[in-house]
Amino acid sequence: MDRDGRNKRDVSGSGGGFAYGYSASPDGTRISYHENYQIFVSNADGSEKRRIETGNPFNFVPQWSPDGAWLMFVSGEHYNCHPHIVRQDGAGLKKLADRGGYRGVVERLKHPDFHSESSDVPVWSPDSRHVFYTAKVDDSIELMRVDLDSNVTRLTTSRPGTRHYHPSVSSDGKWILFGSDRSGIMQLYVATIDGKEMRPITHVPAGHSAMHGHWQTARETPIP
Repeated sequence: MDRDGRNKRDVSGSGGGFAYGYSASPDGTRISYHENYQIFVSNADGSEKRRIETGNPFNFVPQWSPDGAWLMFVSGEHYNCHPHIVRQDGAGLKKLADRGGYRGVVERLKHPDFHSESSDVPVWSPDSRHVFYTAKVDDSIELMRVDLDSNVTRLTTSRPGTRHYHPSVSSDGKWILFGSDRSGIMQLYVATIDGKEMRPITHVPAGHSAMHGHWQTARETPIP
């Protein structure tokens, strides 16, 4: 629709399924989304809709790379899915990394209910050369980085039972923001992009949790 709310139109290609997770390519010409947990790409107006054939029943949260050349999403079985990429046109499917049995969700309540889990999904680096994600290593959920050739770097090493979650990379590519319960409480941390020089940036009390950190876009000129 237009910014004033007018001229609403269906861009799902007249699909009859449950479609959400829409995102637009950086140049605005293409969109992606999942419908009944299958990934589709199309032109921005919904034309030339194409399904990404993964052979897997669960495909989730497609994200365009900042340069627009790639589409990244998780694919596999529900609660056992892994980062994959395809080219902008939907060709060249490739599994980037394995999450080692990680369910891909963050539970924040002592007594869970149906809506108490938060999806923990991979994210792109600003230069489109890496994907940051979390994976199970032994008994912990660690922060990982993988390049487009599937070379994996482990960024955190923690005591058993520690969880890391929701990575987010700064726009200059120098810092990574993420959550962790390494202190026994779910706090947000910031670290250099290699996982070093880590420090907490929240100090919520016991019984609370800090989640979903986001970077603010830097202003090029100061506000007078």
